[in-house]
Amino acid sequence: MDEKTSTIIIDDERMNILTLKNLLVNHFPEIDIIATAKNVAEGVEVIDKFHPELIFLDISMPDGDGFDLLSRVSNRSFEVIFTTAYDQYALKAFDYSAIHYLLKPIEYAELRIAINRYNEVKAKGNISARLSVLKDNLTSKYQKIIVPSNEGLNILLIDDIIRLEANDAYTEFYLTKGRKLLASKALNNFDKILKDQQFSRIHAKHLVNLKYVMKYIKGKGGSVVLGSGEELDVSVRKKNDFINELKEYAKSL
Repeated sequence: MDEKTSTIIIDDERMNILTLKNLLVNHFPEIDIIATAKNVAEGVEVIDKFHPELIFLDISMPDGDGFDLLSRVSNRSFEVIFTTAYDQYALKAFDYSAIHYLLKPIEYAELRIAINRYNEVKAKGNISARLSVLKDNLTSKYQKIIVPSNEGLNILLIDDIIRLEANDAYTEFYLTKGRKLLASKALNNFDKILKDQQFSRIHAKHLVNLKYVMKYIKGKGGSVVLGSGEELDVSVRKKNDFINELKEYAKSL
């Protein structure tokens, strides 16, 4: 039998705990619920006592928030799935940080996605760095993004990303100062995360930071010239969207 994942649920609403517990017990036999807690103080106590591998953590509780709890535990060698009622704008911060979250009320399909993400990331660790990026991005305009690679998790400044290029199931990041990073996720994943930033999908293979676009060359689809001197094709299908996004970006400068 496969080894189970020791898990703690922390939420100030008893019904939320029961709902999540029932979903886990009925659909996820690999999850072993070893304790529950209803506030920050109890959460710290059970985490330090049982040393779980995974916690489901309410981000807002009467005696503090999830970040207060995480700063008080003596051992942080576990993964976190936040449960939250945050709006869609705030939830983007979780995607940028490679931190898992569940939007209340919790449903089976979303729980399955969160646990799948947990299984993908757990071996790569670095929870402290990801939480730091999450806190920064919740309180200010998104400045950093966590990017998974085969070597681990990488913290990148969004302004340092010149462009991204699809490479089968991977994505090549082209960064300032000639740096590159091969991310272990497909380009569509980063397109969804960065679409509200100054990035434009100019081609099935290319996502570019508009900050580094120096010139647009007319043509059937045309092409763009970047500050690095690279010239990239713009697909016919993406041309109008790109030109409109470029105009909007220019207005914001």
